[in-house]
Amino acid sequence: MNWQEILSEEKQKPYFQQIHSFLESERSQGKTIFPAQDDIFNAFNLTSFDNLKVVILGQDPYHNHNQAHGLAFSVQENVDIPPSLRNIYKELEQSINAFMIPNHGSLESWAKQGIFLLNTTLTVEAHIANSHSKIGWEIFTDTIIKTISNNKKNVAFILWGAHARKKAKLIDKSKHLILESAHPSPLSSYRGFFGCNHFNLCNQYLVEKNIKIIDWNII
Repeated sequence: MNWQEILSEEKQKPYFQQIHSFLESERSQGKTIFPAQDDIFNAFNLTSFDNLKVVILGQDPYHNHNQAHGLAFSVQENVDIPPSLRNIYKELEQSINAFMIPNHGSLESWAKQGIFLLNTTLTVEAHIANSHSKIGWEIFTDTIIKTISNNKKNVAFILWGAHARKKAKLIDKSKHLILESAHPSPLSSYRGFFGCNHFNLCNQYLVEKNIKIIDWNII
């Protein structure tokens, strides 16, 4: 199984064609959509189905210019690191001895190691958070989560915040690890994200399953 066959099957379905039509209509009206069209499926392009070993779920792409590039929590290089990602780096620094906080927010090196950085909504209108949350993307991303759960084993699913934690019901916990905590946003990070130790727990699980661990340092 690979992403190409999974995606081609979903793209034939009416709900997905409606998403496509909606985005085309919005662009034709001069609205700016993030991420750029070529980056919408970046998580799929950078993390193959076979190589996937960790899933980190986000919610909505960043909605300011030059930020979103198709990976949850990640931003393009040479832009300010968003507050949630800064807190992710702080938790990494506190829990992983060798972790060095980088000077950028691109998580492409994680994606290439097998961390699938999936937002549950894949597009957003510029400067309007959650503006595409009801256009059908969650039908698609719920299908992707269930496909991973059903067709792989020993994947670590990392669910931060209430929105991501609702997706636990889509995952077979007898086959996979589910790690849950508060969201790394400044509004909630002190309610259980800091100190969650998810990065170590994830690697401990991979060691138990004889899977190569993640190097959490950002290249």
